[in-house]
Amino acid sequence: MKFFDSHIHMLARTTDDYEHMSAAGIIGVVEPAFWLGQPRTQAGSFIDYFNSLIGWETFRASQFGIHHYATIGINPKEVNNIAMAEEVMKFLPRYCLKDNVVAIGEIGYDDITDAEDRFFSEQLELAKDLNMPALVHTPHRDKKAGTERTLALVKETGINPELVLIDHLNEITLPLVLDSGCWRGHSVYPDTKMSEERMVKLLQQYGLEKMVVNSAADWGKSDPLKVPKTGQAMLDSGFSEDQIEQVLFYNPIEYYAQSERISVQDVMTPIKIDQQKLWEENSVLRGQSPLIQ
Repeated sequence: MKFFDSHIHMLARTTDDYEHMSAAGIIGVVEPAFWLGQPRTQAGSFIDYFNSLIGWETFRASQFGIHHYATIGINPKEVNNIAMAEEVMKFLPRYCLKDNVVAIGEIGYDDITDAEDRFFSEQLELAKDLNMPALVHTPHRDKKAGTERTLALVKETGINPELVLIDHLNEITLPLVLDSGCWRGHSVYPDTKMSEERMVKLLQQYGLEKMVVNSAADWGKSDPLKVPKTGQAMLDSGFSEDQIEQVLFYNPIEYYAQSERISVQDVMTPIKIDQQKLWEENSVLRGQSPLIQ
């Protein structure tokens, strides 16, 4: 089976992860812009970060046969630095026009502050103006209230809900989203958020339509193989391979394809690996013999 991880932070992962992901059947990923752990203190650091997402990281993934796409946005954790966020908003739109940028995100709420309201709304308006998908982060704390407020803001801005994927849902928040028209994202994590078994139960209860599963793997305790592991859990529970690929491959691509910068055909086109290639004079290798196909 083939898989697509619709939300994974590969800048925080090693090339070993890319090798293991490829071996497990993952042929495409989307990497959302997010908080790096260490708070950024100046807008220029976002420029370097965005450049790495659309440049180096796309190259690094290709060296292991994986198609890499990005979403660009200011995450809610950092918009509370209002002066910095205002500066980032000045150049963020031009990054949203890059060829391999398939959504604006991840945006949304963290502490549910006035500043988060402001920049969440501004970025939803940007997505609306550009007719681009918007990937929305729901808060880890007070998740129900944050999800309800998210849905209210989506409605208030008037963005087409088909363009919105509300992520990190669980048993409490998924039912809130079902009738909204938005897509439904779930992050499968080792100890928090969602397990494979819980995800299977949600799919059994609510069906496959607009359901998206990701690993959200980052610099914390996480697992970049959670998407194929969810596929195995689905298979063990009686889902067919076609149903598994619908949720874990076709659904996320269908959502991001609204950007017109990604398609199933694109992702299914094999990448010819040549690890002799360089990116700005840098190689993914550290003494290994290059793989050339």
